[in-house]
Amino acid sequence: MTRKINLFATLKSDFASGLVVFLVALPLCLGIAMASGAPLFSGIISGIVGGIVVGYLSTSHISVSGPAAGLTAIVLIAITDLGAFDVFLTAVFIAGLIQLVLGFLKAGSISNYFPTNVIEGMLAGIGIIIILKQLPHAFGYDSDFEGDLAFMQKDGGNTFSTLLNIFDYIQVGSIIITLISVAVLISWNKVPFLKDLKLVPGALVAVVLGVVLNEIFIRTGSPWAITNEHLVSLPVPTSLEEFKTIIVTPNFSGISNPKVWIVAFTIAIVASIETLLSIEAADRMDIQRRYTHTNMELKAQGVGNVISSLLGGLPLTSVIVRTSANSNSGAKSKMSTIIHGVLLLVSVLVIPVILNKIPLATLAAILILVGYKLAKPATFKHFLEKGKYQFVPFIATLLAVVFTDLLKGVALGIVISIIFVLKGNLKRAYSFRKEEYEDGDVIHIDLAQEVSFLNKAAIKYTLNEIPENSKVIIDAKDTVYIAHDILDLIYEFKTTRAIDHNIKVKLKGFKKAYDLENTQETKNHVTIEHYYDAAKRVMVKREVPDEEFTKNKN
Repeated sequence: MTRKINLFATLKSDFASGLVVFLVALPLCLGIAMASGAPLFSGIISGIVGGIVVGYLSTSHISVSGPAAGLTAIVLIAITDLGAFDVFLTAVFIAGLIQLVLGFLKAGSISNYFPTNVIEGMLAGIGIIIILKQLPHAFGYDSDFEGDLAFMQKDGGNTFSTLLNIFDYIQVGSIIITLISVAVLISWNKVPFLKDLKLVPGALVAVVLGVVLNEIFIRTGSPWAITNEHLVSLPVPTSLEEFKTIIVTPNFSGISNPKVWIVAFTIAIVASIETLLSIEAADRMDIQRRYTHTNMELKAQGVGNVISSLLGGLPLTSVIVRTSANSNSGAKSKMSTIIHGVLLLVSVLVIPVILNKIPLATLAAILILVGYKLAKPATFKHFLEKGKYQFVPFIATLLAVVFTDLLKGVALGIVISIIFVLKGNLKRAYSFRKEEYEDGDVIHIDLAQEVSFLNKAAIKYTLNEIPENSKVIIDAKDTVYIAHDILDLIYEFKTTRAIDHNIKVKLKGFKKAYDLENTQETKNHVTIEHYYDAAKRVMVKREVPDEEFTKNKN
């Protein structure tokens, strides 16, 4: 039975964190829409739906949903390929329905198989991306808008080339506002008398100071004044008719187009994976260590994408940047997410002119600190101290996320983790020790508790390397499971190579039979007698005396 949650129990802290997330989400929604080649307002719509609808339906306490940077390339290509944004919305509608089906099929359980070091590597990689992408805005160079988080950019450059271009576009006003914003954000929770002002988030103070400072620069005619192209740019409808023209609805006549279905399945799969990755990360960021029902999350995302498409919004997922901002600002429940969605709705209806006065430099300062918290040096140190099996997948995921994209980075990290698991499994299949006597080596091979077919190569190599005239003791007293392949290998060694190379083999602790099925209903046993019968037949063919076989058996 699911415990009912009072969404208003922690309203004070949730409102403050919701306000911070709103300030972070607003430029991201616009930027992702721009990078996707979609109408700017479509990003705001998906942010509103992600906050209010998905926020209410989700069982996650701190996750925030909205338009995702990881989908920008897919959306851009799809809109171009389908030829119209309204046809693309049909694909988003179908993708939402597919996610609903995935939720009912309980596909959300795959998130349990994402290794912790890969998740942390993904978070750290996103943190570094955020920092690298926001540094130009901090200096007043805003050609690379917030939505474009890819390393390779559409203009042919990359993240590093953009950083080098900063020096040609330095704006003193942006630098001053960035430095003041960073100072406010860092000191807000550290200076004693400011800690009592928890209801007022540091990000809000930074934004207000940024707006006020720039207004002072403008009114005094200062060369430090930040012009409109370096401020938030939100559509400002002046009438109901203009507002209606902003909203685009799906063109369902495209439902018979095979390309629409291909785009729909692509969005559904990619958005679902990104959501599950983000949910796994969100649960790790939750200081109360609460867990999200991933199948319910897929259903919530499905409903969200259906509604977003009907209102002309972009596809949405659970997103890391806004989730981390939500967590870091003290969110206690999903009410924070809902509040951020409500604030997005109110802002575009009531105060778009005021919002358009916010300097991008202020928002860059907020996001840079968010990125730092995701990629703290302490995280690198933590995995480095755990050894290469933990550190290598972590750093590989991080680098791949930075230089390619989120899904490729996570895929690489998981592949490397699997390789390390298999490698570790091979090493743990047995222990090898050697004792030297005057009449030759005595080699002890102690098998592990479970020996599967994955261990075959390692055991085969070890048996082949045993020198002539040795004595070998293969001990299986602690083993509860041995695969058919391994038993075949051991007895082939005993009855063939051992005889050819004068190797004396002694088997210890082997059970009379091994249950190879882990069920109560099926009893599929392999017996030692089976292998001794097979071994005896081989030895007869090789004209080995029967008494030699009996001696080895005993």
